[in-house]
Amino acid sequence: MALNKIIIRGAKEHNLKNIDLTLPRNKFIVFTGVSGSGKSSLAFDTLYAEGQRRYVESLSAYARQFLGQMEKPKVDYIGGLSPAIAIEQKAASKNPRSTVGTVTEVYDYLRVLFARAGTPHCPNCGREVKPQTAQQVVEQIAALPAGSRFQVLAPVARGRKGTFEDVLAQARAGGFTRARIDGVVSDLDQRFKLAKNKKHDIELVVDRLVIPTNGNDPDFESRLTDSVETALHWGAGMLLVDIAGQRELLFSEQNACPHCGLSFPELTPQLFSFNSPLGMCMTCNGLGEKVEFDPALFVVPDKSLHEGGVIPWGELRKKRHSWAYQIATQIAQRFRISLDTPWRDLPQEVRDLILFGNPNIKFRYQSENFTGNWPYEGVIHAIRRRYRETKSQGMRDYYSQYLSQQPCPDCGGTRLRPEATAVTAGGLSLVQVTSLSIRRAYAWVEALRGQTDPPLTTADLRLPIEPPFPIRPLTGERRTIAEEVLKEVRDRLKFMLDVGLHYLTLDRPAPTLSGGEGQRIRLASQIGSGLVGVMYILDEPSIGLHQRDNRRLLDSLLNLRDLGNTVIVVEHDQETMESADVIVDFGPGAGVNGGEIVFQGTPAQIKRSRRSLTGQYLAGKRTVTSPTTRRRQNGHWLTLRGVRHNNLKGVTVRFPLGCFTCVTGVSGSGKSSLVTETLYPALARVLNRAQTRPGNYDSLEGVEHLGKVVHITQDPIGRTPRSNPVTYVKVWDHIRRLFAQTPEAQLRGYKPGRFSFNVKGGRCEACAGYGQKLIEMHFLPDVWVTCDVCHGSRFNKETLQIRWKGRNIAEVLAMDVATALDFFGDVPPVRRILTTLHDVGLDYIQLGQSATTLSGGEAQRVKLAKELSRVATGDTLYILDEPTTGLHFADIQKLLDVLHRLTDAGNTVIVIEHNLDVIKTADWIVDLGPEGGEEGGRVIAAGTPEEVARVPQSYTGQYLARLLS
Repeated sequence: MALNKIIIRGAKEHNLKNIDLTLPRNKFIVFTGVSGSGKSSLAFDTLYAEGQRRYVESLSAYARQFLGQMEKPKVDYIGGLSPAIAIEQKAASKNPRSTVGTVTEVYDYLRVLFARAGTPHCPNCGREVKPQTAQQVVEQIAALPAGSRFQVLAPVARGRKGTFEDVLAQARAGGFTRARIDGVVSDLDQRFKLAKNKKHDIELVVDRLVIPTNGNDPDFESRLTDSVETALHWGAGMLLVDIAGQRELLFSEQNACPHCGLSFPELTPQLFSFNSPLGMCMTCNGLGEKVEFDPALFVVPDKSLHEGGVIPWGELRKKRHSWAYQIATQIAQRFRISLDTPWRDLPQEVRDLILFGNPNIKFRYQSENFTGNWPYEGVIHAIRRRYRETKSQGMRDYYSQYLSQQPCPDCGGTRLRPEATAVTAGGLSLVQVTSLSIRRAYAWVEALRGQTDPPLTTADLRLPIEPPFPIRPLTGERRTIAEEVLKEVRDRLKFMLDVGLHYLTLDRPAPTLSGGEGQRIRLASQIGSGLVGVMYILDEPSIGLHQRDNRRLLDSLLNLRDLGNTVIVVEHDQETMESADVIVDFGPGAGVNGGEIVFQGTPAQIKRSRRSLTGQYLAGKRTVTSPTTRRRQNGHWLTLRGVRHNNLKGVTVRFPLGCFTCVTGVSGSGKSSLVTETLYPALARVLNRAQTRPGNYDSLEGVEHLGKVVHITQDPIGRTPRSNPVTYVKVWDHIRRLFAQTPEAQLRGYKPGRFSFNVKGGRCEACAGYGQKLIEMHFLPDVWVTCDVCHGSRFNKETLQIRWKGRNIAEVLAMDVATALDFFGDVPPVRRILTTLHDVGLDYIQLGQSATTLSGGEAQRVKLAKELSRVATGDTLYILDEPTTGLHFADIQKLLDVLHRLTDAGNTVIVIEHNLDVIKTADWIVDLGPEGGEEGGRVIAAGTPEEVARVPQSYTGQYLARLLS
């Protein structure tokens, strides 16, 4: 067998039709084809699955018992298989404690850097903190006000568990008579029984002294010096001064501020970890946020008090006998305002009084049983009190709508304790470094290494520090210590730059990353590992990347190949395909019509293939058609003014209603911040009465021309195997009724509920209708396995005996959409809904396919189909984020037909997109930039594709110009 090839024989996983394939090793290979043609089935479910299985089989029997038996893919033979690593489209982490820095391990190295080469400063005065000598400690204590009574304590245990019998015995032997144990001073001649599993603080009382009132006293200074030296000896370099029980001063021979009297712990990597009790802010436990009642969620800025501007008060014009109306009218009289004035136009003092109350202002309350004057506590304080006092879960859920994550009031969102944020390297704190984009963090590292000329300044890093100062290179011992650490940090940052992640900041929470960003972070880690002889399998790494950044990603993939690895990419991007050594085209159709190898060869060869649909698009023989004319605006605009969310620079953006609009720009330019985090939440609050919090903006105009807003995301349609497409699009109810109307079902008295796998009766009770059972793996992720009673059918034997047109309910669930459309062709309500799934290019998915197996793009198209099946109103705004994810050229044409159909019905469609085939068909484009991160957040161009193509500053325009010409 040749070692330079991967040989596959008889692959039959999913819809693969017993295919044979030979792939060259150490090449860049692209699997392409229409959606559902079998690309992922071969790449992930066959090659990767078999690579994983063989690896597990090579482990010891002891290790395999924890991993379980991995099912062998349906393939006759695979030879020449390398160890396999899959880098899939999924978020980097859902843990709120994870950041870009922790996921990439850059933060771990930075913690070591600051612990070993950092300069500590006092959080109070900002002065550099250095170790203190015993004489310095004496001088600071002697400077206390005359007559001050204090005791000198030697801390021998701080926050440690144990009984400490030996420590107390040594203290007695050393001549000590008193000790302060857990805050209480006690005589040492008594026996103590301290709880073994409780943390204790123990300080030996060394001396009790009074600052003399007659100035210099040699005897006092001598005694104080002896006491300080004794305390530092017994306290292992630490000393505590308790001033008459009012305040305490901590001194240390390690690190202390001589001006503020504050001492600090030893610099260790744990001090800079927000996941360690030694480093985390204790108020928010290192999360940087706290759940608090959010003033923004209590009000509707565009509504007046009469119209319900204060949500808990409701519409006051309908509640003229309520206490809220009484307060509002008295406030209106006191401040001479109108109850018809929009909330945003009310004076700040009025808004603060309504929300937070004022104990110094009394209001008159009047009812049938009570009349009196009382202070008003404010809406927020009233809701907080009720939330705290109620025992009803329903009321707690109701009050929770006013809660949101707020920056921690103590650490300001930094997650760290003050001592950690006051340590600097090159003049910057760890918090400031992690707030930098990856590109600027790389420049900072180079500056510490002395590799920047001219010197880098804080102004170059765009840090809000006045006056700016140069980043000082590390010198002497610190440079020697930091050399290896800086090299590791620099290399990791460089790999992330190479995969187009220059705009991310190191403190960006990992859950906010897109699937594409998470995948590219893992790709950067793999490049950094330097492995050779590995088979890497990637799922659409170009997702979320602007055409401008694509070349850099491709260079990284080719570099991975050149190291001596086989790189297999499931991809639809034209530039990626044309850079491949080998293209494997799957098809010819989707589902049962796919599963074959249509073509295998070089990019030049596929362009000459008549059988390959992909080749025809690459050769330009087929194209995604551009409209001959653009829609005219209907005269109404949706205008969002002064958006300042994330990196957006107070932009004002206009969207024409009744049109198809694309929001474009390089990665990190602010597209999602504008559309999904500001525009959609702002509209949802007004149109859908949602309790969403939009990003900062000044005003929103034109909402009166819309009926509702729908955000079609790529989030899963369900998170368990019980969820599936037919239940989501609401066609399952119609199908269940058909089965309940059969003669046999009526004879047995079966109702539609009998054919539901969500309730008892007809479902298999062994798996509760899941078709699978959840196996808990304890310290490993839980896994789903096929039910051994119903064998995945979900129903019991009696239910499966009922047939409609010769098929039972489980066989219908196993049909793909194309087959079901033919099967139910004479049932109008079923046909109508299934047609929408067909229209969005989902012919190949099974009706009962588990929601957990659908990709983000497939889930989004299922949601789009559900919207298509609704009764059209013509005044809906649809928002989609990269709907072309996972789509072939031919599928993009289908998707565009659907989106334009929605627009032709009088709706408005706004799409965030990088795909030029979609952008060129838009009626209007809003292009953000010019770069990502802090260098983005501006509107570079707005207009028709032809108008944007003429703007030289627009990267999107540059690529459009080539395409439209």
